[in-house]
Amino acid sequence: MASIITNRPRSMRLTLILLTLLTPLSGCARPAVVDGMMPVEISGKTFLLEIVADDATRERGLGGRTELDPDKGMLFSFPDAKIRYFVMRDCFIDIDIIFLDSTGRIIAMHHMPVEEPKQADESQSAYERRLTRYSSRYNAKYAIELAGGMLETLDLEEGQLIKLDTEYLETITK
Repeated sequence: MASIITNRPRSMRLTLILLTLLTPLSGCARPAVVDGMMPVEISGKTFLLEIVADDATRERGLGGRTELDPDKGMLFSFPDAKIRYFVMRDCFIDIDIIFLDSTGRIIAMHHMPVEEPKQADESQSAYERRLTRYSSRYNAKYAIELAGGMLETLDLEEGQLIKLDTEYLETITK
């Protein structure tokens, strides 16, 4: 019985040592992506962003949605970095957009208000031509869309870094 009592503190010490050594490693873990949603901190506020990493989902974007929670948004990941243009095709809510370069630095930001919907007698090409085009101005690999008006509440500047798990995004982007 004496050996059980003396081994218990030793095993507790070993457990404490292991916990002490392993705890800092948990801070290095990548953000949890659950059901295609990635938490991203922007100006001290955490947003849960839906990842869109293929042509079909990038084309659709937030089109057709009638609401967007203030703590949610969309993260567009592209296979290459180039000048990008976004439009408010079939969008029923105002959207703010942040364009990012391949390192996650902000290169452009825009408020994109709702535009008049496509008319019944309007061709698709005429509709597309009249939509305002919002440019990244520089080569963008990522774009973040947030609820309209959110840019006014965040303290953001061009050149500011938004930390993304770019390694993970590279593995899923098509």
